[in-house]
Amino acid sequence: MKKGLTLLLCALLTLTLLAGCSGKKRAGVYWLNSMPEHDGTLQELAALYERETGVQVKVVAASEGTYESMLKSELKKESPPTLFAMNDRVAADNFAEYALDLTGTAVAGEMTTGEFNLRDGNGRLVALGCGYTCCGIIVNTALLERAGYALADIRGFMPLKKAVEDIHARAAELGFDAFAPIDLTAGSADRFTAQMLNVEYWYEQVAARTRWETTPATISGGYVENYHQLFDLIVNNASVRPAELAAGGHDARAEFNAGKAVFYLGDSGEYTAVAGSVPEAAMIPYYCGIGGEEKAGLVCGCDARLAVNGTVSDAERQAALDFLYWCVTDPQASALLVRIWGVMPFKNAAPSANGFLRDAESLAASGCTVMNMASGLQPRPEAYRAAVAAALGQYAAAPSPETWESVRIAIVDGWALNAAR
Repeated sequence: MKKGLTLLLCALLTLTLLAGCSGKKRAGVYWLNSMPEHDGTLQELAALYERETGVQVKVVAASEGTYESMLKSELKKESPPTLFAMNDRVAADNFAEYALDLTGTAVAGEMTTGEFNLRDGNGRLVALGCGYTCCGIIVNTALLERAGYALADIRGFMPLKKAVEDIHARAAELGFDAFAPIDLTAGSADRFTAQMLNVEYWYEQVAARTRWETTPATISGGYVENYHQLFDLIVNNASVRPAELAAGGHDARAEFNAGKAVFYLGDSGEYTAVAGSVPEAAMIPYYCGIGGEEKAGLVCGCDARLAVNGTVSDAERQAALDFLYWCVTDPQASALLVRIWGVMPFKNAAPSANGFLRDAESLAASGCTVMNMASGLQPRPEAYRAAVAAALGQYAAAPSPETWESVRIAIVDGWALNAAR
């Protein structure tokens, strides 16, 4: 009887222990997302991972303009984010103390390039560049050929200028113009004040044989005149007068999609909106008359950098690393992410369906140099870009050496002024 009771108690104890083990909660992942427009895709991704692994992934999107303050607050809580965005050097400077050094991790070993990664002041790998975008001049290649030109022939400013000015001169005959009109208003001017202005920043770096890692205190303005001649080419060969651009009201994308223009400034985020109407659209670099620019590629940059929280428990860190590894290696997961991240620089990630990003890869594969998106280092970017846009608007309305000098001052002196604040 005693022996039977002992066996029964042992059996009950064993069942209790097993029940406790089976009910033990596995460490989950808490991802603080900096881009609310990506929330739908990331929620879908989180649900897929939980179905496949049983690990819960909580994705929280910060509201527009609140990410940095929210991250600062969340990181100090008892259950902080275990995965978070660290998209630029400023973020690295502010939050590197929370980031795990990802050197030697399995996910870092999957990368095909470290070009877009972030390191802190001590050289620690604090964020992985998980996807990149590109910008340049979008071309309707079918219309270009109807005008008598081949895309392959436009490998520099002079061939571009010849085609653009000829098409504009024959617009009535052809039924389409050269450039779609880009307004100098808040919603459109970034194409000039950020994306295209990279030609100034990139060639300054080339001349100095360096790559900006932080915002320099000053810039030389040595290539502002090259930027000037490309700007003139664009605004003087569109369907509206340059003086009208500052007032706004023109839909450049709609004009391009309707087959009314051959060229259009934009980035890879435009591809989905353009490809349905112009499936033969391609992207070429910002040619502006600098020696050797026939070997220039597209401007490429990253706004999808992720860090793993190094201050949480080992189990939570590993859960975040496991999830991130799955994101970049699983075909279904990476196919979801390329929708929002563009090209993912990982060995086994799904290929991008974005034609403009394929153009960037093709140019790079042919030996052209990828230009870095140094506009991400502009000091106080909203104020800086607004001042440049205002000066461009005044110049477009009344072009003269004096009004262009105001543009040069906004670009060069404005940089130093904002960097000092």
